[in-house]
Amino acid sequence: MTQAPAKPHRVVIVGAGFGGLEAAFGLSGAPVEITLIDRRNHHLFQPLLYQVATASLATSEIAWPIRYLLRDRPDVTTLFANVGGVDAANKRVLLDDGDSIAYDTLILATGARHAYFGHDEWEPFAPGLKTLEDATTLRRRILVAFERAERETDPAIRAALLTFVVVGAGPTGVEMAGTIADLAKDTLPRDFRHIDTRMARVVLIEAGPRVLAGFPDDLSAYAHRALEGIGVEVVLGEAVTECSGDGVVYGGKKLAARTIVWAAGVRASRAAEWLGAPADRAQRLQVEPDLTVPGHPDIFAVGDTVTIKDADGNPVPGIAPAAKQEGRYAAALIKARLKGETLAPFRYKHAGSLAQIGKRLAVIDFGKIKLRGALAWWIWGIAHIYFLIGLRNRLSVALSWLWIHARNQRAARLITQGSSKVAQ
Repeated sequence: MTQAPAKPHRVVIVGAGFGGLEAAFGLSGAPVEITLIDRRNHHLFQPLLYQVATASLATSEIAWPIRYLLRDRPDVTTLFANVGGVDAANKRVLLDDGDSIAYDTLILATGARHAYFGHDEWEPFAPGLKTLEDATTLRRRILVAFERAERETDPAIRAALLTFVVVGAGPTGVEMAGTIADLAKDTLPRDFRHIDTRMARVVLIEAGPRVLAGFPDDLSAYAHRALEGIGVEVVLGEAVTECSGDGVVYGGKKLAARTIVWAAGVRASRAAEWLGAPADRAQRLQVEPDLTVPGHPDIFAVGDTVTIKDADGNPVPGIAPAAKQEGRYAAALIKARLKGETLAPFRYKHAGSLAQIGKRLAVIDFGKIKLRGALAWWIWGIAHIYFLIGLRNRLSVALSWLWIHARNQRAARLITQGSSKVAQ
């Protein structure tokens, strides 16, 4: 009697971000059957989302259809669906529409969203920046604010329209504030007749004592000076206590502003809740040294979904290189297990931290080597172009940045998904 061939090992990956996609790539050639589930049909290069929000790049330059990226992988089935839970006892991923997908090994790469520290009611007034929808919403609000200011005759309302508040001075907040300032002072002045866009206020508010808290003190101080040099008002040591359609309140002071950007914190997906697993205050899963969920050796979690410490006992940062290393490790361990082998615990290798400050300045921390200024900006740009997918996108982004650098022009200044009203 002929024995039926063994079924391939079923790997389900939830999330096609940096960690999930890297895991799928890493499993190439393994005797596995992969199902990749994502609630969006595209992979997003999140580090450049703020450039879409500030009209520097188009959405198509930083996002790619998942099916296109995996078109040459017959072992991967891509599903456009929303995951609502995990039945770990029966090894099934539960979808919102009532369907479920069986797995032998599960990789959770479900990412994170912005957190409002118990004030979720602020979100309509102060959107964060995690998705293409977030970026286009912010782009619309920023551009509509200038358009409304052009028609406004009341000086107080016009001033509020031309005041842009960024809450949180991490890399995203610093990059957003600097680029909005560049947009107002270099790109838009010749386009308007009744307002001087150079008079726009960009206010960066940080509850901590310095900007770019994850960078060394000297680079943080340089970034602070550079931001003020391009016209950004930096407010430190003041927490925002209220956000509304009229503006923000911080340190007991009210600032009238019609555009608020939230860059102050993140909250992980509900993965820990699905599994009843331990999590930190940001709901990030606390995983084992091999990136598996405690009590569930068949479930891995990677990227912004998790918290884990590096070799020095510091938390691994929630950045793209970390997610990619984790996804690559999970894939390697699955392949090793299928061979009856194992691997040493995951070890994160920090390649450096980068942040742009306006269109010609940046800071870079490579550990022993620290760079700042124009040279750092060129290296920052080359590094980001290198990690983009596809030659066409690399060329397109490079040309866009060179055009902005040389002519102060941003071609993606399109107001979409709305009318001439300021979206709130």
